[in-house]
Amino acid sequence: MGDPRGFLKHGRQLPARRPVALRLLDWHEVYEPFPKDKLETQASRCMDCGIPFCHNGCPLGNLIPEWNDLITKGNWRDALERLHATNNFPDFTGRLCPAPCEASCVLGINQDPVTIKQVEFEIIDHAFDEGWVTPLPPSVKTGKKVAVIGSGPAGLAAAQQLTRAGHAVTVFERADRIGGLLRYGIPEFKMEKRHIDRRLEQMEAEGTEFRTGVNVGVDVTVDQLRADYDAVVLAIGSTIGRDLPIPGRELDGIHQAMEFLPIANHVQQGDLAEPTITAAGKKVVIIGGGDTGADCLGTSHRQGAEVVHQFEIMPRPPETRAEQTPWPTYPLMYRVSSAHEEGGERVFSVNTEQFVGVDGHVTGLKAHEVQMVAGKFEKVEGSDFELEADLVLLAMGFVGPQREGLVDSLGVELNERGNVARSSEWQTSVDGVFVAGDAGRGQSLIVWAIAEGRSAAASVDKFLMGTTALPAPVETTTMPQR
Repeated sequence: MGDPRGFLKHGRQLPARRPVALRLLDWHEVYEPFPKDKLETQASRCMDCGIPFCHNGCPLGNLIPEWNDLITKGNWRDALERLHATNNFPDFTGRLCPAPCEASCVLGINQDPVTIKQVEFEIIDHAFDEGWVTPLPPSVKTGKKVAVIGSGPAGLAAAQQLTRAGHAVTVFERADRIGGLLRYGIPEFKMEKRHIDRRLEQMEAEGTEFRTGVNVGVDVTVDQLRADYDAVVLAIGSTIGRDLPIPGRELDGIHQAMEFLPIANHVQQGDLAEPTITAAGKKVVIIGGGDTGADCLGTSHRQGAEVVHQFEIMPRPPETRAEQTPWPTYPLMYRVSSAHEEGGERVFSVNTEQFVGVDGHVTGLKAHEVQMVAGKFEKVEGSDFELEADLVLLAMGFVGPQREGLVDSLGVELNERGNVARSSEWQTSVDGVFVAGDAGRGQSLIVWAIAEGRSAAASVDKFLMGTTALPAPVETTTMPQR
């Protein structure tokens, strides 16, 4: 390592977040710049640990100790090469991944772990600033054609790998822009969309073709798709939001998170002057305590909500790693995102039982506290309460891919969880049709989506050519489920 005693000399340090009052005035990313010398110091905390558990914690198998060592020595360009060896889009994961690698860092057993995610983030941003990220078009074309359906992280990773292998790849996206939930599900303050656009420029220069506004299975029939392409990759995501079928659900003013968030992103893209669903001046309740709920929270703040409550049915996690999630697993613990720092009230151990309204519009809800008894939620007697609300956002996760249209038309089998079933080679029950990302895995992390896109690309390449040199970081038979 560059400094085998670095972890003894230096504590963990991260960039500061911009002041809340300032960042609520815009939609820019929330972090201040991090000086280069400080980052090199942080990279020096990476230990000569012998067995780097961070490799196992990262679904992509990122070569973390290698690029930490290179950064410590100031070899930024070599660090970029090691970073790109396993990850097509570290500019995405560096902003959006919850860093399971840091949770499994050996230093994290009894100290603060290495700032792996920040080092990743800074390497790739510095590389773009220096012009080091360039197209890598294939030297030989195979003559094979592949259709990738969906342009989220799994679809983009699969497309880039297959294009670089020499295949003619077309990415189909039913929205008006490429990016999937990266584009319209992630708020601008978490990842500015210019980062997607610069990657798309690279991919187009490499030869990947993008077709937007095409709903495959409707605008392009399955018969047309199979006739025109030698293989198909389904990367359509898990897009059906979990609903809350309780009395009053039919009232206006109750929306799925993915009805609310894309509109805010369309405003930032310049498509709309004002959002058609807005939190401005409203009493907002967000049902769901995860990342999507936090995205709704930060968006509501920037739109000028009067007050925001975020409900979570689970109890408040402990301040430090819970006993049931020991190192090196990803820890259950209380976390404060930038959106939570900006305001709003987080309410744990609560269940909503009814929406109430006037003249067809929601005006509030009835709820009660719950406790876990023998693995089930039970009502805490006498804990009933009512809360005013004129905008309710459902952010309770996703239950699977959309079946109408493409999935039904292809006739692919589904597993017991309602996701697209797949073999150890990432194939569906239909020959030549593969699946990667949330459509097969279920709702998960961006880092898993990229890893699966890379692995599915290797299987597609092998299917088309009989052999492959593309890396496959994960196998469907060994990956854990969330």
